[in-house]
Amino acid sequence: MADQPPFDEMYEADGSVREPYRALSQWLEEQPDKALNLMQADAEAIFRKLGITFAVYGSDEGTEKVIPFDVIPRIIAAQEWRKMSKGIEQRVKALNAFLYDIYHRQEILKAGRIPEKLILQNEAFCPEMMGLEPARGVYAHIIGVDIVRVGPDEFYVLEDNLRTPSGVSYMLEDREAMMILAPDLFHRCKVAPVENYPENLRRTLESVAPENSSSSPNIVVLTPGIYNSAYFEHSFLADQMGATLCEGPDLFVDGGKVYMRTTTGPERVDVIYRRIDDEYIDPLAFNPSSMLGVPGLFDAYRAGNVTLVNAPGTGIADDKAVYTYVPEIIEFYLGEKAILQNVPTYNCTDEEERNWVLANIADLVVKEVHGSGGYGMMVGPTSSKAMHNEFRKKIEARPDNYIVQPTLALSTCPTYVNSGIAPRHVDLRPYVLIGDEVRITPGGLTRVALKKGSLVVNSSQGGGTKDTWVLED
Repeated sequence: MADQPPFDEMYEADGSVREPYRALSQWLEEQPDKALNLMQADAEAIFRKLGITFAVYGSDEGTEKVIPFDVIPRIIAAQEWRKMSKGIEQRVKALNAFLYDIYHRQEILKAGRIPEKLILQNEAFCPEMMGLEPARGVYAHIIGVDIVRVGPDEFYVLEDNLRTPSGVSYMLEDREAMMILAPDLFHRCKVAPVENYPENLRRTLESVAPENSSSSPNIVVLTPGIYNSAYFEHSFLADQMGATLCEGPDLFVDGGKVYMRTTTGPERVDVIYRRIDDEYIDPLAFNPSSMLGVPGLFDAYRAGNVTLVNAPGTGIADDKAVYTYVPEIIEFYLGEKAILQNVPTYNCTDEEERNWVLANIADLVVKEVHGSGGYGMMVGPTSSKAMHNEFRKKIEARPDNYIVQPTLALSTCPTYVNSGIAPRHVDLRPYVLIGDEVRITPGGLTRVALKKGSLVVNSSQGGGTKDTWVLED
C-alpha cells in the first residue's frame, strides 16, 4: 500500500478536478491574493477568543495551544458518505453486541473466534461489569471511528474509539468558523448540517436514563477538571446541550442514588456523561487513591439508579489487539461481511509474522496496544535506524504489546500552508451516538498532517483540523 502514490481527493490523475470539489476549486480561483492568509488569521483570532485550546504536556511553548485550523474544507460526496455511514453503523452495532456478550455469556470466546486470553487477561476488561444490564443494552453510547481513505472507493478503519472519544467540539467550532469566514462558499454547496450534534447528544443521553428517573432526566458531564487536555470540550458540550458540568466532589451517593450539590440543596442525577477513565470513577470500586471520582458511584450504577456514558469496561472493544478481530466480530453477531475493512495487521505473537515484521520494520507502522494520541507508535519510513532498532527490541520483549501495519498512502486534501495551497494527508473521525437509535453526524472531524509528507495527524503531534463538508444530493 505504501508504494502507490497517495489518492488526491480533489484532483484526478490527469489534473482535472473531481466532481465534489468543483465549486470549491472555482471559489479558490476567484480569491484575491492574500485572501486565504487573512482568513487564516481571522480563524485563529476566532478560536483564540473562544478559548479553543488543547494541552501539550512537556511543550516548551507552554501547555495550552490554539489548535491549528485549515480554512480549506474537505469535501465528501453524498454517495461516498452513504457507504461510509452504512459501514460505521454496522460496526458500532456489532461492537455493542460484542460488549454485551463479553460481559454475559461470552459465546464468542466459547466458539473460539477470539482467544480467551486476549479478553479475560486484558487490562481493559472490567470483571465488575459481568452480568450488569445497561439501559437499552448499550455500552458505548458515544463512539468515534477513525477512517482513512486510500482510493476513490477505498476506505479503511484505522481504529475504534469507545472509551471517551474526543474532538467533537472542534468539529462544531470548525463549522461555525467556516460559516463566518466563507458564507459565499456555503451558498454554492449543499452541505449537510452538523450543528444539531448537541441536541442529538442530549436526546441520546435522555433515552438511556434509568427507568425510575423523571420525564426530564437530569444530565451532568463529569470532568477531571480544568487541567485536563480536553477540558474545553467538556465545558463546551455541557453548555451546548444544557447539562451541568461537574467534578467529582460536586456529586455524592446517598441511598444508592447519585445527587449533585447545588445552592438550593441536593438534586438527583440520572445520567452521567463521564470524561474520566474507568480507573478513577469510583475510589470504592476501582482505584482507591482517586480524587476525581465519586465514592459509591459504581454501586449506584449497578443498582440501575444512574446511567454512566460510556459504560465502564467499553475499552475492551477498542483495544488495538481486539481491533484485528472486528471483521470476525461483525460476522459473528450480525451474520454480515464488514462493509468497511480493517487496515491489514500483523500479529507479533505469531513467530513467523514477527520475524517478517522485524526484518521489514523500516517500512511498517508499529503501534502500542494501549497507546493513543500518536504516542507509543513508530512510522517506519520517517523514523531513524536507532528508532527501528529500539522498536525491534520492544517487539521482541513484548510481542503481545504491539500491532504492526503497512504504511498506508493516506489520501490528501488541498491545505493552506506557508508556501500556499498544497496537498496534505488527512484522516476522518465521524461521531456516532447510540441510544434509542443510531445517530451519525454527517462528516465528522477531519484531522490533517500539516507537515509535508507526515502521516501523523494528531494535534499533539503537530496536526490540525479541517471542516468536513458532506454534500447532500
